[in-house]
Amino acid sequence: MSPFKPYSLNLHGRLVEIDRPWVMGIVNVTPDSFYSGSRATDELTLVERVHRLIAEGADVLDIGACSTRPGSQSVDAHGEMERLQWALRIIRREAPDIILSVDTYRADVARRCVEEWGVEMINDISGGTLDDNMFATVARLHVPYVLMHMRGTPDTMSSLTDYDNVTADVLEWMARRIDELRQLGVADVIADPGFGFAKTVEQNFELLNGLEAFHALNAPLLVGVSRKRMIYTPLDCTADEALNGTTIVNTLALERGAHILRVHDVRAAVEAVKLLSMMRHCDNNKK
Repeated sequence: MSPFKPYSLNLHGRLVEIDRPWVMGIVNVTPDSFYSGSRATDELTLVERVHRLIAEGADVLDIGACSTRPGSQSVDAHGEMERLQWALRIIRREAPDIILSVDTYRADVARRCVEEWGVEMINDISGGTLDDNMFATVARLHVPYVLMHMRGTPDTMSSLTDYDNVTADVLEWMARRIDELRQLGVADVIADPGFGFAKTVEQNFELLNGLEAFHALNAPLLVGVSRKRMIYTPLDCTADEALNGTTIVNTLALERGAHILRVHDVRAAVEAVKLLSMMRHCDNNKK
């Protein structure tokens, strides 16, 4: 069983240790995210979802206001920020102590969320490729940054899946980007290989199988596979029916040393973490 290496994150001067896998709960304040169960576009629904995810054991909430699924309704920076301000005001009131991440590829949106609402983490699906100011911005903000691998844009990525070796190519890309971030002074980079983004179903499983190679980046690993096509296509089901498959793939990721699971369904992920932790404890006692 792959060893789990702890990491610490600096959250606005508070040092927090990832000494066990974390679960990041998804909250989408968009009308068109691919999984309807994660959407919260009115206050009652948002409050209920936030309280439920926290009660189920979420360590972090990831707030998204701009859907990145192919063919989704586009929203400009102003519209994205309006949605985020509305959501962050409610979440800070209802759950002032929960760690918040904002899912955005726009540097100015990231800046305002951190400066105006105290958001602790930025999650960028583009790895800095859709906004040239993102790396310098997170360096100035001194917040942990989730660097995700993607090619092109959400609308073009499905045609950009030509890799010599998907694991080696993604790993090399991430190593170069992380080096650039560290040279700018970004101390806390979280690596996300980008499951489902510019990868075929088969390539996603290749990437999952080789996940342990990403420990060479010397960064916590975030895995986001929840209810994605890589799960529901092989199972011939829908995203709504993909919870069991998601839990299986999350468990495989945990066995390979994932530090953060980004999920729609927190309870199932927390249970996977707990049960695998029991197995690791037994394994350690034998040594």
